Amino acid sequence: MVAEDGWAAAQIVNVASKAGIATGTVYRYWPSKADLCAEIVATVSARELAVVEAIAETDEEPVEKLTDAITVFATRALRGRRLAYAMIAEPVDPEVETVRLVYRARLASCFERILREGIMRDAFPQFDPSVAAACIVGAFMEALIGPLAPSTGLVDNADQHLIAQIAEFCMRASIGKQG
Repeated sequence: MVAEDGWAAAQIVNVASKAGIATGTVYRYWPSKADLCAEIVATVSARELAVVEAIAETDEEPVEKLTDAITVFATRALRGRRLAYAMIAEPVDPEVETVRLVYRARLASCFERILREGIMRDAFPQFDPSVAAACIVGAFMEALIGPLAPSTGLVDNADQHLIAQIAEFCMRASIGKQG
């Protein structure tokens, strides 16, 4: 439901109806809509984080890992625009936003590992990898918000250009030259 219509569709009554159960049954598992939505964010985020972590664990060079991780994240987000927008930017309850922030921190930590490896191998200049990782995650998520927003009506043919530009910017910021 969130993937189709965002958080507004995730009303407990709608969830119960879609599941074919009573509304009270939903409340046995989640005390509130915020708890249900927080679990949705945690579940979807864990799946996306696992994809980026798998890239970080490959034997590729750090520059390729960083490019691949950014490109794959952006590609997956643009394939599931409505869900990605809900996960990244759509207004939510504070409890759900807290889960989002935990996910972003875990994602930044994954990028930090790639950057640390690159610094050790002289693929990246000396900088604070935790700050750089937070900047990279912030940059590519911010660049995706507008194109993911339901009201933009952007078409898929612009996606490859957007993905390439996001990756290029993040790489230039990381290595100080064209990636």
